[in-house]
Amino acid sequence: MAASHAPAGRLSADARRVLWAQALRAFVYGFGAVLLGPTLERRGFSSTAVGGVLTAVVAGTVLSSLAVGRWGDRVGRRRAYVWLYLALAAAGAAFAWSNRLWVLVAVALTGTLSTDAIESGPFTSLEQAMLAGELEGRQLVRGFGVYNAVAAAAGSLGALAAGGPSLLRHLWSGGPSDQRFFLLFVPAALAGGAVAWRLTDRVEAPASLSGAPRRRVLPSSRPVVLRLSTLFAVDSFGGGFVVQSFIAYWLTARFGASSGTLGVVFFIVGILQTLSFPVAARLGERFGLLRTMVFTHLPSNALLIGIALSPRLSIAVSLLFARAALSAMDVPTRQAYVMVLVGPEERTAAAAATNTARYLVRPAGPVLAGAAQSVAVGLPFAIAGAIKGTYDIVLWRWFRGIRLPD
Repeated sequence: MAASHAPAGRLSADARRVLWAQALRAFVYGFGAVLLGPTLERRGFSSTAVGGVLTAVVAGTVLSSLAVGRWGDRVGRRRAYVWLYLALAAAGAAFAWSNRLWVLVAVALTGTLSTDAIESGPFTSLEQAMLAGELEGRQLVRGFGVYNAVAAAAGSLGALAAGGPSLLRHLWSGGPSDQRFFLLFVPAALAGGAVAWRLTDRVEAPASLSGAPRRRVLPSSRPVVLRLSTLFAVDSFGGGFVVQSFIAYWLTARFGASSGTLGVVFFIVGILQTLSFPVAARLGERFGLLRTMVFTHLPSNALLIGIALSPRLSIAVSLLFARAALSAMDVPTRQAYVMVLVGPEERTAAAAATNTARYLVRPAGPVLAGAAQSVAVGLPFAIAGAIKGTYDIVLWRWFRGIRLPD
C-alpha cells in the first residue's frame, strides 16, 4: 500500500496526529522531570534508592527501545504506539499512589518514563519511523524540525507548570502533595493513546502491510547503522559531561550564580534550542543533512571549551547562549539522516538502534564530570568539547562520500 502524502508544505493528517500525541507526552515528561527527584526525596527514599529509580528509568528506556526495534513492526507501529501510551498512564498512576520502591522500579523498567522530552526512548523510535513514511523530499527535514520544536516547547511548558503544585499549596494549605500530581500523566497519556489509535495503516512498515516474510533486523543496513550507533554513543557520552544539572552546579560553584539567575538562563536556553530546530531544517535543505550536522555542531563544541575558560559569569552565559543556538541543530538533521539512509522497512529498527546507543552511555557522563571537576575547574567542559568535536570529525570523514537516495 503506497503512502499518501500531503501537498507540499503541509503535513499529512497522520503526521499531525503524531505531533499532537508527542506534545501531550512531552508536556508531562517536562512536568515529571522537575517533580520526580524532589518527590522521591520527600517520600523518605534514600539517595541510593532515588538513584536506583532513576537508573531504572534509563535501563527501561534501553530495554523498551530494543524491544521496539526488534518487534515493533511485527506487532504493528500503531498498536505498539497505543500500548506504550496505556503503559505510560499506568506508570503515572503508580508513581502517584505507591510508596513501595519495588513497584516504582518495576514501573520505571517499562521504559515509558523519561526525563528527556525531546528524545524519549521507544516512543521516539516509533515516531521517527512513522513520520519518515509520511514525509518525502524537503518535507522530511522540515517535518523533523517541527517535530523536535514541538517537543522542546511542550517540555518547557511542562517544566514551567511543575511550579504549580507549590503555588497551589501556598494558596490552599490542604492541597495535595507533589506525588498526587503524577496523576496528570493519566489523562495526558490516555489522550495521547486516543490520538495514536486514530493513525491509519499508512504509518505501518511496508513489510507488515504486504505480508512479506520477516527477515532479520536491518538485513541490508546493519554495517552503516552500527557505525552511526557507535558515533552517536560517543557524542552522547561527551554530552553527559555537561548535562543541564551540572552546568547549573558549575555556574553556582564558579561564579556564585543564584537560583533566580539560573532559572532565567535555562529558560532562554530552552527558547534558543526550540528556535534552532526549524532553522536547522532550512540549513539541511540548503547545504545537506551531513554538512548541517557537522558544521553547526563543531562550533558549538568549541564554545564549550570557551565556557571552561570564561573569567566572568556574563561571558560564560553569553557563550552558553551561543552554544544553545547551535548545539541542537544536529538533532532533526541526525534523525532525518538515519531515516533517509535506510530502507522504509528498516526505519523502526534503525531508529531504535541509534537511539538506544545514545541512552546506553548517557548515565556515565555526569559521574565522570564530577570527578573531572575535582581535578580542574571547568575541565568537564573541555573534555566534552574534545569528545564531541572528535565525533564530528570522524562522522564527516566516514560519511561524506555516501550519497543519499534523495
